[in-house]
Amino acid sequence: MNFQVTVLKILVSYPDGFAVMADLKRDMAILATSGRDWSERTKRLAARVPDLDIFSQGLVERLNGGWRITEKGRSVLEFMEARPAERMTESAAPAAELPASSPAATPTLAARRSGRSQRLQRRRAARERARAKAC
Repeated sequence: MNFQVTVLKILVSYPDGFAVMADLKRDMAILATSGRDWSERTKRLAARVPDLDIFSQGLVERLNGGWRITEKGRSVLEFMEARPAERMTESAAPAAELPASSPAATPTLAARRSGRSQRLQRRRAARERARAKAC
């Protein structure tokens, strides 16, 4: 189950949600060795969707030597990451059954792009700090 949550988290961080297998394996190895925090976080997220199966539920698709997260996968991941108060206001339907076309389930394209942009900026800043420390 933690593996599946990790796959969703990795894929959502890539442009268009697509990553080749080599990149997925590398990122999985980094996260798997990053300590207990990551493991505990993925367990908490997985507990919010107990019957998670990323392939049979259509959350991830296999394409051209890699995997891509679907819109439904993005919705389920957002549901898992939502704070308890936010989840209470949503429908009581299980996350795996949320329709991908539901306006409440999928954020606007602009909102997703701005989130990606912020993540990329944080990563660049972290790389620059790491390079500065190495010199």
